[in-house]
Amino acid sequence: MSPIVFIALKLLTERKRQALVSTLGVAIGVAAFISMSAVMNGFQLYFIRQAIDINAHITLRVQEEDDEGRILRAAYGDGVVADVLGSRPKELKDKIIGYNNFLRQYTADPRVMGIAPHLTGEGIINYGTKDRGVSMIGVDPALERTASVVDDYLEHKNLDKLVTDRNSVILGSELARDLGIKEIGKKITIVSPTGGLYTLEVADFFDSGITSIDKTRVYFNMRTLQAILDKPNQVNELIVKLHDVDDAENIALEMSRDTGYYAESWQRAFRNFLQIFKMQNMITFMIVFAILIVSAFGIFNIMMMTVLEKKKDIAILKAIGYEDREITRIFVLQGILVGFVGALLGCLFGYLIQEWLASLQFDIVGIIRTKGFVLDRSPSYFVYGFLFAMLFSFLASFYPSWRASKLFPVDIFRSSV
Repeated sequence: MSPIVFIALKLLTERKRQALVSTLGVAIGVAAFISMSAVMNGFQLYFIRQAIDINAHITLRVQEEDDEGRILRAAYGDGVVADVLGSRPKELKDKIIGYNNFLRQYTADPRVMGIAPHLTGEGIINYGTKDRGVSMIGVDPALERTASVVDDYLEHKNLDKLVTDRNSVILGSELARDLGIKEIGKKITIVSPTGGLYTLEVADFFDSGITSIDKTRVYFNMRTLQAILDKPNQVNELIVKLHDVDDAENIALEMSRDTGYYAESWQRAFRNFLQIFKMQNMITFMIVFAILIVSAFGIFNIMMMTVLEKKKDIAILKAIGYEDREITRIFVLQGILVGFVGALLGCLFGYLIQEWLASLQFDIVGIIRTKGFVLDRSPSYFVYGFLFAMLFSFLASFYPSWRASKLFPVDIFRSSV
């Protein structure tokens, strides 16, 4: 064993209680970082994965524009300055013209996994004495499978029933629960925006785990919804699935320029949630940072007390030939040993906490619905936690080590006489 390592261990074991407290402080900080990151990022990744797979990576639609000054500019030109009050919104032609051309164009694009047309609208669903406002979506099942993972969330896998029986619908699971529908085959009534009544049969239930979607969404055969909304051969939305979801924003801008329609990426559609997730991550890192700072002060305190108590030993070491950098190494090594052991224990505690959280089974109902915690068990959290602990331990021990190396043996021997 190296003399420097032997001396560092000897000095450290003489203050067992303080060393143990500092080691536990580091371990708690690392375990907190690992477990909190797994919980927070697990929730966020689950929400993002569900949201973008169920909706779309890119949605192409008609953009609603409310230009109050359009009439004045048409009459007097662009030079007029006026404040228009009480302007009625311009009638919006909510359809994508030539959508079949877009389907062929982007199906051939190597960046695109799939593209599917939608017809969307609002309506009221009635079952018995209960009424609910719903978001109606008309789909082509064959194309829908290429652009979304709707099949994965159907309880009975009856998406093709929309083709074989056009008078069938698929209800969101929470919507069905609110209406009191517990099994397929039930008859429901759809009230269209124009007041028409249509009786349809429930073919399946859609359970995405996102409450806002499962409480409002109803899937129809495209032709059926076109008839209900009196929009023959029309679609008002194209959904696109990409190979690289991170490139959605750039491709959306390109699609907007090429088609003249508004293309919305998933990043833009869920930007409010993404901002909330950033704040959550910031709060998590601040808490863990504070824990690690406290543990670093514990290491700093041990090193400073050791330096003050071991002045004579330091003087003897320097007198027999130990250089400043070797004295520094002795005390830095003590801090690194505390950080190393604490980091290893923290990784172990973090893993055990993850296992314990994963074993808990209870209903979480909010923005998403799950059975227990959704964890992201990325090995990177263990790596980052370990590195953070080692960095803080080194920084906490460096100044006391430097102070120890600057002690003058003569001054110490004189003060002890």
